[in-house]
Amino acid sequence: MQLNNNVAEFILLGLTQDPVRNKIVFATFLIFYLGTLLGNFLIITTIKTSRALGSPMYFLLFHLSLSDACFSTCIAPRMIADSLLKKVTISLNEYIVQVFSFRFFGCLEIFILVLMAVDCYVAICKPLHYTTLMIHQVCSVLVAVAWVGSTVHSLAQIFLALSLAFCGPNVIDHYLCDLQPLLQLACPDTYVTNLLLVSSSGTISTVSFVILMLSYAIILHSLRNHSAEGRKKALSTCISHIIVVILFFGPCIFIYTHPVTTFSMDKMIAMFYTLETPLINPLIYTLRNAEVKNTMLKLWSKKLVSMTKDEGKFQSFLHSLD
Repeated sequence: MQLNNNVAEFILLGLTQDPVRNKIVFATFLIFYLGTLLGNFLIITTIKTSRALGSPMYFLLFHLSLSDACFSTCIAPRMIADSLLKKVTISLNEYIVQVFSFRFFGCLEIFILVLMAVDCYVAICKPLHYTTLMIHQVCSVLVAVAWVGSTVHSLAQIFLALSLAFCGPNVIDHYLCDLQPLLQLACPDTYVTNLLLVSSSGTISTVSFVILMLSYAIILHSLRNHSAEGRKKALSTCISHIIVVILFFGPCIFIYTHPVTTFSMDKMIAMFYTLETPLINPLIYTLRNAEVKNTMLKLWSKKLVSMTKDEGKFQSFLHSLD
């Protein structure tokens, strides 16, 4: 993959140039990333191995956790390693690969959140039709469409980047590879490219956010006809979803709807949806969901007991050899 330009590599300035602060960044990002992997791995494994969590909601939660883990992995490992280097360089090919993966899993998470809102709407507002509408085959098709849609969106972003020419400078004041900082270094006029970028990414983020908030407003309004117990359970589920939506979409809309100019706060705001949201999601969906939490405790308790028994058998085997 070659771009038509004279720039061989880019220099990423990261979050800070101060060596002491970079050590803090290293420790913070490492903790966040490990926490993200652990939390999402627990959810993925629990849902995959438990028959009790076979409903469409948990099928979608599985894909949300998968996209969270991959989304964070696109950014965090390199950011952690770069924080220990004095000068961070990245080739054009590497930059384009990260742009694709970053945009792909970010877009996938948006589509999965929309599907989770649809599932929640049908479950609460159309409970009699839930078992016929949200069958496993339908959910599988919807998730497949989300994956394909994310691929198409990401490829479109890559084609935008490939249409640009870079003659220098090559310094990018950011810690991740994205198109907005890249557009500022392009030699030709990027007005049309930036317009297409805002039209695609900005529209997807804004329209999805509006749809999600409207759907949850309808759901919350319909809860007045439910029993106190059912209303409490549905309200807890909706609130957790709304928290995720606001934390993820708020920064996304700010970043992808303003012009190509990069603001000084962009790097800090980007941290919300690139590192913090993937970490918060598993906490929200486990701590606020008794079914997931109880199933997770039972599953991993059994695994610990099984490992203890296996270790005892292994020790007995070693003693028999003596």
